[in-house]
Formats: sequence, structure tokens, C-alpha cells
Amino acid sequence: MGLRVLAWGLGAPSTALLYGSLALFISILHNVFLLYYVETFVSIYKIDKVSFWVGETVFLIWNSLNDPLFGWLSDRSFLGSPRSGDPISLPVVVLKRLRALSVSGPLLALSFLAFWVAWAPPGLQFVVCLCLYDGFLTAVDLNHNALLADLAVSAGDRTQLNFYCSLFSALGSLSVFMSYSFWDKEDMASFRLFCVVLAGVAALGFSLVSRLLQQRFQKQARLQDEATALKELCVGQTPLAQDKTVTLGEYLKQLSKHRNFMWFVTMNLVQVFHCHFNSNFFPLFLEHLLSDRITAATGSFLLGISYIAPHLNNLYFLTLCRRCGVYRVIRWLFLLKLGLGVLMLLAGPDQIYLLCIFIASNRVFTEGTCKLLNLVITDLVDEDFVLHRRQQAASALLFGMVALVTKPGQTFAPLIGTWLLCVYTGYDIFQKDALQDVVPPPALPYPALASTLRQGCFYLLVLVPITCALLQLLAWSQFTLHGKRLHSIKSLRQGSQPHWPQDVKAI
Repeated sequence: MGLRVLAWGLGAPSTALLYGSLALFISILHNVFLLYYVETFVSIYKIDKVSFWVGETVFLIWNSLNDPLFGWLSDRSFLGSPRSGDPISLPVVVLKRLRALSVSGPLLALSFLAFWVAWAPPGLQFVVCLCLYDGFLTAVDLNHNALLADLAVSAGDRTQLNFYCSLFSALGSLSVFMSYSFWDKEDMASFRLFCVVLAGVAALGFSLVSRLLQQRFQKQARLQDEATALKELCVGQTPLAQDKTVTLGEYLKQLSKHRNFMWFVTMNLVQVFHCHFNSNFFPLFLEHLLSDRITAATGSFLLGISYIAPHLNNLYFLTLCRRCGVYRVIRWLFLLKLGLGVLMLLAGPDQIYLLCIFIASNRVFTEGTCKLLNLVITDLVDEDFVLHRRQQAASALLFGMVALVTKPGQTFAPLIGTWLLCVYTGYDIFQKDALQDVVPPPALPYPALASTLRQGCFYLLVLVPITCALLQLLAWSQFTLHGKRLHSIKSLRQGSQPHWPQDVKAI
């Protein structure tokens, strides 16, 4: 009753607004986690190097496997054809996702708090905290992303849902700026209290919004169940017996023959690599290319704007997607990445203002592209549904399979980047005072070595985007799920579910 009164007082917020607000609760926790968890364990808890790398290795394996595992557990009942048994109504699917969010959301907030108080030996706490947090984060992300495919089919409705996600994600990024006021390695009390407040807001938000959305679909689910029961009584038949369920091996075989899926994950693997390359080496580029040419305030501004600008920029990209289609917008962004990289390469490392613009825009546009790719995955969900005549779209499972193939890009980024830098300049980023440890040959004095390092960073900065853009344009040119084919797929999916709830279809 209280929730209904609150919803009425808020003017009955739209489904899109409520769905987007879930991104706020993810963002306020995850941005703070990314910024502080390593420094907390290294500088405060004094974790040793072996324990740190063992923990990161375990985390890498768990991080790659839990997406398809949770997706399979969530969607395996949807993999049969509509003739294989009782049809699963769309409101039931949505309710299943929302119930999972109402549980995993507060648990994510609770696991977030486990980082900021020492309660076990650092090595053990590091592994346990990372795996718990990432497990609940995966459960939240998969169900939240799957709802993007389940709540709407048309491109316009999905871009509106994504619009609200970007808006609330930008608001959630403010937690990073607020955290600077509380962060103090010498006295963590204020920061811990700040994290408790963030976790409380997130847990309450997940519970409230999930409950409000559940109320919207429970009535629709009851009406469809009653209609199905009446139909069975009139026809006088029992439901058809369940056919053989599609196994994981059969599903993987189906997916390997899904041509557009294979080209998409190839392109997305490069995109994940580039996004994390930018994040990993952004401070290095600032230090060796700009630190002696710009003020500390300008460097802080470039770093700060790189967090919030991708979300704000995405609002404009989504407007373009409504007009021109997601495929074209992503292709234009790849061409823009290529063009800016070539322009910067021709201009050289001494054009400081152009270098500042390039470093910031490279990260902003790359992150912006990442945030549009969920729309493409939802189109792949539709194509998979039509090609294999599923009972319901296996949204969470397909998102999980995309993550399985593309997440290795997170590991490749620092490995390949540091290897290229070391090969070209002899600079090892993982060693203390690495620049001083490099012994220059007699003909190469120390200033020349520093100049070589600067030149190496510059070529790394511009050649990686150029190479990524060329590979992505090649893969993207083979992707056919756009234009007439996409329109046909969406028509077939909507036609196969004639009882699509009106408040879902028309967001």
C-alpha cells in the first residue's frame, strides 16, 4: 500500500524512467569500487605482490565464467520452441528478472561494504571480496541488460530505455567526485561512513524500484494466465508434452553458426580491449606527454571529464540512433576514431592543445561506443529468438555469452600495452623508478632517453586507436543485422508474440 501511495505521489513514473534509475544504483557503487579497491588493498591493507596477482588471476577466471553460467541458469527454460510446452508469457519473464534484481541488488550493496573494513588476512579478503562483489554485479548487470531486450522490441523504445540509463549513469558518476572529499588513507572513518550511505541508498533503491516495476507486470501476468486457462478449457486439451530441452552444447553449436553474433563479438573484443587500454594508460599519457606542459588542475579536469562525459555524450548518440540507426552511428564513431588518430599522428606530439583534445575525446568516444553496443546485443537477441524459434528470448544468456568472448580484452589491454612500451623504449611500468633503472647506451644521454619514452607513449597513444578502428571497420562491414533485415527480424519477433503488453511495447 505504501509503495502505491509513493508511486502515485511521484506521478506514476514511466517504465523507462524506473528502468533507467536502476543504472544510478549500479553506477554510484561501481565507480567508487573501481577507483579505490586496488589502492585500499595495496596501500592500506598492505597485501603482498604474490597474493595480489593470485587474487587477480582467480578474479579473471571467475569474471569470465560467471556471465555465461548465470545466463544459462536464468534462461535455459526459454531455449525450446513455442510448441514444446506451455508458452511462457512475457510478463512472467520480466517478473523473473525483477525478482532477481530485488535480491541481487541489495546483496551487491552489502558485498561492496566488505572491501572497506579489514576482516581477514589481506590475500584471503581480496579474493573473497572480489569474487562476491563480481558475482552479484554480474547477476545485476545480466538481468538489467536482459530487461532492455525484454521490455521493448522497437529501436525507438530501446534507445529511450538506454537514454535514461545514460542519464542516471552520469548522475551516478558524481559519487566519484564526492568521494575525493572523504578519501583519506590515514583515517578511513569518514570514507567508510560515505560508503555505508552509498550502499544504503543503492539497496533501498534496488528494492523500491524493483517492487514498483513488479506491480506493473503482476496484473498483466494474472490476466494472461487466466486467458490461457480459459483457452485450454474451451479446446479441451492438455498442454503438449515438453520436448527435449536444448542442452548447453547444442546452444553453443547454434551460437557458433550465428554469423552476426560471431562478427559482433570479434568487433566487441577489440572494443573492450581499447576501452580498458584507455583506462589503464590514461594516467601514463598524462604524465609523460602533458605533465610538463599543462597545470595539475588541467590534468585533473581531463581525468574527471573522462568519467562523466561519455554518459552525457551518449545522450546525443542515442538521439542519432533514433534517426539513423545504431549500425550507422557506430560505424561513424569508428571512422571518427580512425580520422582523429591519423590527424594526431600527422600533427605530432608537440601540438599540446590538440593532444589534450585527442586524449580526452579518444576516451569519451570509445566509452560512448561501448554504451551503444547493448542495443546491438538486444537486436542479436531478437535474431536468435527468430532463427531458433525460442519460447522466449534468451536475453541474459546471450549477454553472458558476449561477455565470455569479449572479457579477455580486459586482460589483453595492459599486457599488450606494457609489452609494446617496454619493447619500444625499455620502460617497465611495473618497476619502481623504472625510468632511472633503464641504463642508456653511451651515445644516448638521459634526456634523450626521456624523449624516446615520450615518443613511445605518443605512438602508443595514436597507433592503438588507428589499428583498433581498422579492425573494427573490417568486422563491422560483415555485420548484416541492420536495415531491411533488422526490420524483418523485429516484425517476426513481434508477430510471434501477439499479446505483447501495451505498457511494455509503448514505453
